[in-house]
Amino acid sequence: MIDTLTHASRAIFYNSQAWRELRADALERDHYECLWCKAAGKVTSNQSTVLEVDHIKELEFYPECALDINNLRTLCKDCHNKRHHRFNYASHGPKKENKWKDDERWD
Repeated sequence: MIDTLTHASRAIFYNSQAWRELRADALERDHYECLWCKAAGKVTSNQSTVLEVDHIKELEFYPECALDINNLRTLCKDCHNKRHHRFNYASHGPKKENKWKDDERWD
């Protein structure tokens, strides 16, 4: 089993030849398209953005699935960030109610 407990050990894994080859296979299998965008009816390919290969069962918690191609999916950088709640996609508490929602609009 692959050691994925630390950030350093995961970095070693992601730089391995085995991962690079499997990543290439997953991208080819998914036709170099983001699967989440595709499911939403949008085409996002390697021609328009950076594509990343995501572990469905996260590497940190399921090291036994690290090299299982059925545990991989191609996502664009934006969808991958949403999936992991990174950057502006993180939840910052309850959503504020729009206090102007019932006001007259000047469209």
